[in-house]
Amino acid sequence: MGNISGVYDAKENGFNPGSASLHSTMSGHGPEKAVFEKASNMELKPEKVGMNSLAFMFETAFMFKINKAALERERLDTSYLNCWEGLENNFRNFIIEDELK
Repeated sequence: MGNISGVYDAKENGFNPGSASLHSTMSGHGPEKAVFEKASNMELKPEKVGMNSLAFMFETAFMFKINKAALERERLDTSYLNCWEGLENNFRNFIIEDELK
């Protein structure tokens, strides 16, 4: 994921223009807690998104092998998971108790 200009709507804080992130398949990624809650509670109406912004994404089904030098970089975001702190599990309501037995 990369942000060339503007605000990336899934991560409003800390993903400034010139930022990029790399996610291997099966690794956690997605909108931060504040963005999820904002989108979940806003009025549903047509709205233009991404105005004055430009972001891009590459996807692959392959697992990345990260070398030691990449993991030791000073720019490595070691607090990345904190953006989901306190995010509730919103999928538990879809499980029907009888199906679990």
